[in-house]
Formats: sequence, C-alpha cells, structure tokens
Amino acid sequence: MPSVQPVEYAVAVERYLATAELGAASRRIYRIALDTWAWALADRPAPGGPERRRARPPVLPLALLDHPQTATRLRSAAAHRAATADPRTFNRELSTLRAALSWWRAQGWITTDPTADLRPQPLPDVAGPAPLDQEHLRVLFGLRAPLREQTLWRLLHESGAPVETVLALDVDDLDLLHRRSHPSAAPVHWRAGAAGLLPLLLAGRTAGPLFLTDRRAPAATPAPDRCPHTGHARLSYRRAAELFTAHTRPLAPDWTLRRLRGTPTPTRKPAATGSP
Repeated sequence: MPSVQPVEYAVAVERYLATAELGAASRRIYRIALDTWAWALADRPAPGGPERRRARPPVLPLALLDHPQTATRLRSAAAHRAATADPRTFNRELSTLRAALSWWRAQGWITTDPTADLRPQPLPDVAGPAPLDQEHLRVLFGLRAPLREQTLWRLLHESGAPVETVLALDVDDLDLLHRRSHPSAAPVHWRAGAAGLLPLLLAGRTAGPLFLTDRRAPAATPAPDRCPHTGHARLSYRRAAELFTAHTRPLAPDWTLRRLRGTPTPTRKPAATGSP
C-alpha cells in the first residue's frame, strides 16, 4: 500500500536515504548529489566549490517532478553539469537521482521519470596518469611527512580507491581487523603499510571523519564533516592535493595524488580464526 506522499522534495530525499542501505559517508555523498539536482529543478545554478556542501538547497514541491517542463529543465541542467564535472562524477549524480526517482515512484509519490532522456557520459579511454613506479614509491614513503599524509598516501596506493572515496571515509567505516571498510561504506581494502599507520592516526577517535584538517572546523561545517572529539573538519581533496604537491615538488613537479592509485587490493574474507 503506497505511503503518504511528502509535500517537499527535501523530505522525500530524507525518507529515501533513511531506507537505503548506505554508510554515513555514502549517505552524505547521495544527499549532496540530490541537493545538486534540487537547484536544477528550481532552475537556479548550484553553488560551486566548498559552498556547494554548505548551501541550503531551495524548497521545492515533490510534485514538481511530474510537471511537463521538468524533463526539459533537467536536460538543460544535465548538459551544463556534464560540461563542468568529471564524467564519473556526473554519472554518479545521475545514477543517484534515478535511484531516488525509482523508489519514489514505487511509493506512489510521483508517476513520471523526468530523467528518461538523459544518458551517462562516456568515460575517457585512458585510465589517467601512469602510477608511480616502485622506486618513486620508495622515495615517497621515505619522506619525513606527517602521519596524516603518510597514512593517506599509503591507503590510496594500497587500496586503489579514488581519492574522493578515501577522503569520505569515517572512523566507524573501518574494519581494522580485516583491513577493509565495513559493508555499509564504500568498498576500500588495504594492506600492511596502511594497517600499521591507521591505528596511530585514529589515536582513540571512535567517530567522525578519518582524515582531518589541522584547524578547528568553521561554525557552519555540517556535523558529519566535523570530528566530535577534536572539532576539526574533514580534509578536503583540494587541501590534500596541495599538501602532496608541497611535499613532493622537490622530487618531481608532476606527481599528483591520483598517481598513487595502484592495483586495488583484492577483497579478503574474514579468517576463520578472526586473525587479520
């Protein structure tokens, strides 16, 4: 039996996220994507940069999704987003919206799919810049860099996961015993190097972002992006990239965080004895 239809788009978003089997980090990413589409539905440009995560999306009636002009509005917004965002980011955001729309239709809250004419963006043929070779990695991991940077670099290399996925991890997403994230979070697996550093980085923290800034978070920082123990904010991709460049510039000017991404660590089943 269909549930009572919410009036506002934002309420429908929260009800969808509450039923989805997502970890805290994934739920946050889904919410940001659905908020981005709210700006498009309101025919207004979404804020860019850090403001995008902090801005309050416009209040919209959920019934707007069934309006005849909504598909046209979304096509225009999608064309703009595709021209300004990485193809993988665009495709993830489109997939997120479609998943929410499908769930809302199943509840009987809307009847149409205004994204029916939208198509994912083709991904580049090349895999990206070549990974650092073993000699470069040996030099990199030998640098006298802070624990946070060394842990991030090791985790990126050993997991093969995208930088954005690793930076979105929370402390309670980690299964340290089995060197992987919990099933409720984005899949990340690591090896001995990161396994030895992660407990040192956590230093008794049990919640909040895994990688933190050096300073306390501004007052407007959302709670999921603030450490409840230290008050520091989640480390951003931009700041992580700046720090990596600052440490590696004397070695090579063309090294980037994305070149750390090696072969993903194979998924490991928990040992019968419970040992890592």
